Amino acid sequence: MLGAILTSLDDDKAQDILTIDLVGKTSIADRMVIASGTSARQVSAMAEHLVQELREIGVKAQTEGEKHGDWVLLDAGDVVVHLFRPEVRAFYQIERIWSSPSPTTAPQPKKPAKRA
Repeated sequence: MLGAILTSLDDDKAQDILTIDLVGKTSIADRMVIASGTSARQVSAMAEHLVQELREIGVKAQTEGEKHGDWVLLDAGDVVVHLFRPEVRAFYQIERIWSSPSPTTAPQPKKPAKRA
């Protein structure tokens, strides 16, 4: 399925395509794909084509945001796809959030020093 997604995005001239491995980071999906389109119209068209391509291989995808085309979220089960206009992608920077290593333990607050 990931291959079909990447091929569809490449065919539609998506820009800055990034795939992030989510295994061990979250249970929502195994992979996240982030890509940009040059306009709201292109972002919406890429989402529409992607839903059609996935349907042809038997995957029913859910989408949000396709009417506006600023940020379209496509949930295909094991793969989540985010399609952005470049300005919106730069503003939210979700690849920075999901690409950073997950901390294994939260930092502990320092205890106040005891006075004698």
